[in-house]
Amino acid sequence: MAPLADERIDHRFKGLPPDADGSTVGALAAERRSLFTGGFTTPVLALSAESLAHNLALMETYAHRHQLAFAPHGKTSMAPQLFERQLAHGAWGITAALPSHVRVYRAFGIQRIFLANEVVDAASLRWLAGELTADPDFRLICYVDSVRGVELMDAALREAGAARPIDVVVELGAGPDARTGARSVAECELIADAVAEVGTLRLVGVAGYEGEVPRADDASVRAWLRQLTALLAAFDRAGRFGAEPAEIVVSAGGSAWFDAVAEVFAELPPLSAPVLKLLRSGAYVSHDDGHYRELTPFNRVPDEGALQPAFRLWAQVISRPNTEQAFLNAGKRDAAYDLHLPMPQVVRDGRTGELRPADGIALTGLSDQHGWLRTEPGTRLEVGDWVGLGLSHPCTSFDKWQLIPLVEADGTVTDLIRTFF
Repeated sequence: MAPLADERIDHRFKGLPPDADGSTVGALAAERRSLFTGGFTTPVLALSAESLAHNLALMETYAHRHQLAFAPHGKTSMAPQLFERQLAHGAWGITAALPSHVRVYRAFGIQRIFLANEVVDAASLRWLAGELTADPDFRLICYVDSVRGVELMDAALREAGAARPIDVVVELGAGPDARTGARSVAECELIADAVAEVGTLRLVGVAGYEGEVPRADDASVRAWLRQLTALLAAFDRAGRFGAEPAEIVVSAGGSAWFDAVAEVFAELPPLSAPVLKLLRSGAYVSHDDGHYRELTPFNRVPDEGALQPAFRLWAQVISRPNTEQAFLNAGKRDAAYDLHLPMPQVVRDGRTGELRPADGIALTGLSDQHGWLRTEPGTRLEVGDWVGLGLSHPCTSFDKWQLIPLVEADGTVTDLIRTFF
């Protein structure tokens, strides 16, 4: 990731030491400054080096144990340095949601990409055709969920003179009120027929997202997953993947139900070719202190391990107008708040540097640039103290920060993680 290390630090990157302006990201990381005394300014989002390493290793072990390939969803972090580490921990490739994500991934050399959406704009399809033509080793798998989508993809790819077909999977919707995806087996068959009629696409499997099952619970999620695997088996029996497919793909698995995905995928009967069972969970890389802490499958299978929340947003008390109220210098522009408000966890004393639990402190609201704290009578908290906040929903935490310090337990900054949103 040399291009990232060579990037110059300047006013674009909040939270970094002002005296580092003009230096490179790599040079600042090499200084191993303290997050607390090394000139970093508040608010500043920190990613725990130890928790990140733990989470990467845990999901690698989980996927291997359950014989799953793993293409973690890159939209969570949009951080090529984290993609590199995920691939080093056994990931098959990286999942994308948009062609713009694919462009970022390709800029950093990602060779296998699962694009979990149908692409229908001609400009993106022309670019994808060019990438596939220029690099014979580039593997792209893309959703299709409509006959019209197949028509649009075919027209754009033929106009672009695509040298080889794009591998596609039919997306099965998770119910009548779900997000995208075909709503019935009959519709999936029509889409597969449409793919078979064009030379620019090649059907390789089926996929979907169990997180969109309405009022999801264990029984309904497993029922839908069995519909998905039954569709895969039926397509194979009908020869829809070709006379001698080298590989058949089935993919599902967000961050809330990957245990069900693992168990149902393990039930697949032998098919005409090896099956790539592709899990796409992405939030695990940082985990969180709210939404995914409550939903993670590791709560249901504790013997398999436990993820660790890796994010902490540090903000400073800038106003203490009375004994029951205080204000931080972090707000909606800095912290995820779409699922839960940030949670005060620890206070770093502004006078002594002592760390203590954030007992008696609650965050009750966020303005654009302020956090509203309510404090119980007698709570120690004064202007200048740092408050460490736990966050909920990684996907809306990463996107607010372009450079995120990677911090060891003692506060030493060892790297800076670049995001591309």
